[in-house]
Amino acid sequence: MSDDEIRKFVLESLTAMNYDTSGVDDDTLLGPAGADLESLALAELSVRVEEQFGVRFEDEEAEQLANMTVGEFCAAVSARIQPAPTAGR
Repeated sequence: MSDDEIRKFVLESLTAMNYDTSGVDDDTLLGPAGADLESLALAELSVRVEEQFGVRFEDEEAEQLANMTVGEFCAAVSARIQPAPTAGR
């Protein structure tokens, strides 16, 4: 899974959540002064990403997400994606 695919999913999710993504890029903060996601929206985005990519964000990480840029968030998701187990293991 590439960062581009993750980014595309994140932006599509934000659009589905009624956020304007026209000026959003890798350097845009997810929280205030950026995409301006509030805590509930960050939680919803996290759940969408967890379900789509099979990753997990701990509850304590919610505050950290608001301080991440879109690029940092995509990299964090990418780092958590586990390769599919191979048969016979």
